[in-house]
Amino acid sequence: MRKNIKKMASYYKPYIGTFCLDMFFAFIASLVSLIIPLPVRYITQNIDQMTPDSAVTLIIKIGIALIVLVVIQFVAQYYIAYVGHVMGAKMEYNMRAEIFAHYQKLSFAFYDEQKVGQLMSRVTSDLFEISELLHHGPENIAISFIKIIGAFIILFSISPYMALAAFALLPPMFTYAFFMNKRMKRAFRENRVKIAEINSQIEDNLSGIRVVKSFANEDIEKGKFKKGNDAFLVAKRNSYHYMGLFNSGINAFTVLINIVVIVSGGIFMAKELVAVEDFVTFLLYINVFTDPIRMLIDFTEQFQNGYTGFERFLEILAVEPDIADVPGAKELKDVKGNIRFDDVSFKYKDSAHRVLRHINLEVSAGSYVALVGSSGGGKTTLCSLIPRFYEVTNGSISVDGKDIREVTLKSLRDNIGIVQQDVYLFAGTVYENILYGKPNATREEVVQAAKLANAHEFIEELPNGYDTDIGQRGVKLSGGQKQRLSIARVFLKNPPILIFDEATSALDNESENIVKESLERLAANRTTFVIAHRLSTIRNAERILVLTENGIEESGTHDELMAKQGIYAQLYKWTK
Repeated sequence: MRKNIKKMASYYKPYIGTFCLDMFFAFIASLVSLIIPLPVRYITQNIDQMTPDSAVTLIIKIGIALIVLVVIQFVAQYYIAYVGHVMGAKMEYNMRAEIFAHYQKLSFAFYDEQKVGQLMSRVTSDLFEISELLHHGPENIAISFIKIIGAFIILFSISPYMALAAFALLPPMFTYAFFMNKRMKRAFRENRVKIAEINSQIEDNLSGIRVVKSFANEDIEKGKFKKGNDAFLVAKRNSYHYMGLFNSGINAFTVLINIVVIVSGGIFMAKELVAVEDFVTFLLYINVFTDPIRMLIDFTEQFQNGYTGFERFLEILAVEPDIADVPGAKELKDVKGNIRFDDVSFKYKDSAHRVLRHINLEVSAGSYVALVGSSGGGKTTLCSLIPRFYEVTNGSISVDGKDIREVTLKSLRDNIGIVQQDVYLFAGTVYENILYGKPNATREEVVQAAKLANAHEFIEELPNGYDTDIGQRGVKLSGGQKQRLSIARVFLKNPPILIFDEATSALDNESENIVKESLERLAANRTTFVIAHRLSTIRNAERILVLTENGIEESGTHDELMAKQGIYAQLYKWTK
């Protein structure tokens, strides 16, 4: 916990000036609260010894002084409420940027194990609670301790007898708070887990809403959500149980302190150990003393929320990227596209058996290679190893003689273009989605890329042309249109190495022919890997590799493989 608190404190560093001013104004606001009750004692002690006129004059002067103090307190509290909150928002901004940047570093292997909704909750609700803690935490502690210590000194100077009687309840009160606090922490952490699960379920449902509606399974989804929502309610009820015990217990202690003061004060006045004016002032200061205790109650709840969120935040930051640049990694430049697999084997973390076994393969620059085989044979996995989406388990892969683990990830991936079956388009315009392939491209280059991808015609027919908003994931476009935009994106990137992952398998015949023409144009003079679902589309490939669990079983042209009457020939007959 000490290490975590130290890390949390590091986020104050860029705003140390603002933080110090925040603490200063917290001190001023607390000081004013301590000063305001003092005139009551002075007036009650001296009023009967003064003439009516002089008494009125004195009271007016004291009133003016108190108004000035209220103005000072107003300024101090405004600074705390406004500038302090902005400081908290800036720290939240920095943490959000930090965790988002960290998300970008993590590999596919990490995302294979995670749910998007849970990752989002760490960036949204968790960080909000953390920022509230970072802003209000030190300020509330400072105000509370200043008021408690100041009130204690003043109360003890007024009447040591009543002070000792009132403070006798503090040790059992803090003991109670300590034990309840531990139980609240566990309960609030469980809350975080449950709300993250609900976020994940909502994200999953909304992303697949068309599938839900197509199967008319809204009631099933409601049932699944109810199960998660019920679990969250149970966790919330548990946390509120301990929070209720904590709050009501502390409030009971503060009321008991007032009762002790009233009873003991009455007894001391009866025995003439305490004057009436001291008793009245003491009662006023007891409220000044108990207010910061209530503030500490609020802080405890806030701390549990914020700290459990911060622990979850640190959990993500603690995940080391399993694929990263090695020290001294060099830029991959002037890529020709020669690719070599040297005894490559691979298995996923959660898999006992190897997906790829002892793959030895050499592809010369500009070659057009097709990968075929039954589902699960490792075709997509093999291609995913080239841009290092996953790391090889054994062996090595090289591009132009350079081991891909010894070059920077960015330079490697900058030289590889991928067109997938499941096209992902971002919310925004057609123009923005094509520009993603080369963010510094001119509009003319974007249009040219669209023309090469056979996309310019249909784009021009859209309501706003290239500036048409295509909706979330390109929902306003057909499958063929989306695929052509993804191809235009790769045309704009202009990489020497291409990977087509069943890019036409989900399209109708007309769309497939248009997209196929675009792909062939794109593949010209580039090293190209094609994962084929329909074997008729790769008949003209320079080289066809048949991939099975045992590795590359067959290799050759279409005619050569058909003549062998082996695995490829059987697959071709089945899919024809």
